[in-house]
Amino acid sequence: MRDNYSKMIDHCGFVDLPVPAGIDYVAEIDRLKREKNAVILGHYYLTPELQDLSDFLGDSLALAQQAEATTADVILFVGVHFMAETAKILNPGKMVLVPDMKAGCSLADSASAPDFKRFLDQHPDHVVISYINCSAEIKALSDVIVTSSNAKKIVESFPRDQKIIFAPDKNLGNYLNSVTGREMVLWDGACMVHEKYSLEKIIDLKREHPDAVLISHPECERPILLVSEFVGSTTALLNYVTASEEKKFIVATESGILHQMRAKCPDKVFMPAPSIDATCGCNDCSFMKLNTLKKLYLALLYEQPEIILREELMVKAKMPILRMLELSK
Repeated sequence: MRDNYSKMIDHCGFVDLPVPAGIDYVAEIDRLKREKNAVILGHYYLTPELQDLSDFLGDSLALAQQAEATTADVILFVGVHFMAETAKILNPGKMVLVPDMKAGCSLADSASAPDFKRFLDQHPDHVVISYINCSAEIKALSDVIVTSSNAKKIVESFPRDQKIIFAPDKNLGNYLNSVTGREMVLWDGACMVHEKYSLEKIIDLKREHPDAVLISHPECERPILLVSEFVGSTTALLNYVTASEEKKFIVATESGILHQMRAKCPDKVFMPAPSIDATCGCNDCSFMKLNTLKKLYLALLYEQPEIILREELMVKAKMPILRMLELSK
């Protein structure tokens, strides 16, 4: 039976079967979680109803830590593909499911393993630090993984004269070079969401709202970061607005985080930073938005799509992830 579902997944990226009319997805998902001892891990960039349904919600570092610690038999990872791969690498004996196998990542896709290996061969004697937004194959070629939450700390844990390659995000790498004084060699990759912000439109919005504070994720391009009043990871941005006495914010990162900001600070105003094309929804991650309640339900019901990785690859990729988790303590 699972083979039949696998054929459907090959075609569409998810189990696409009819469901009863009027089904209560939340109730059914809760029932299946209890039956299968499953946990739902969700990212801040999901739609609000999926954030609210997640058993644990966080950024990439927190989700990796939670994946390592979970006692569940089944992990339903609601995010994008590389995040689910990380959960599988940390839990090779557990079943790791995703709602939609096509929920990828433009940043992870910017670095293929063969090209990256050739790049490494051109830079011998370099430590390889890779952002967690990369494939399992890139992780396996790395010495340590970082997230935007811990990248500065981990980069600074190496001697100043240590040669370093940073991949795949050039914007985060440039930001880290600026705040650490390093000269890391950067892979030329970027997140399509964080490269779509319009500096001109942001400045115009600031003029309209002079009391608004501009906060940005370090995956944004350097001109955006230079005019920002705070730069930090998704969790750092959330913590900043929660603690701040300011009442109005322009937020330059994926708009999903605004749901949590508004929930924690209902008395404050949050505006998504405008993109180059205001009609395209460029500050939304289209991959994240592939996740839906129906896909979550069907993934748990049929235990598909499942993340399957080669054992040898998981062993190699696990070492730099564990090193990150240790350095993050």
